[in-house]
Amino acid sequence: MSSEPLIPKHGGYRNLKGFQVAQLVYDVTVRFCDRFIDRKSRTHYQMVQAARSGVQNIAEGSSASGTSKKTELKLTSVARPASTS
Repeated sequence: MSSEPLIPKHGGYRNLKGFQVAQLVYDVTVRFCDRFIDRKSRTHYQMVQAARSGVQNIAEGSSASGTSKKTELKLTSVARPASTS
């Protein structure tokens, strides 16, 4: 019998390239918006929230992986940029 658990331990998402890129996109988006878009505008808010969403979906997907691979895959797919055909 294998000593590996049925559902592997979650976490470690900070080491994923996808998470690192999403974090970079978030940081750059915040700096861009703070510099060029009025902080009180809806556009500023929406851009920052969209960038934050990618980071959060990866983190939540990683946390969910401790209990459900299906949820992990769904959240990771949400965080993934749309592919072009």
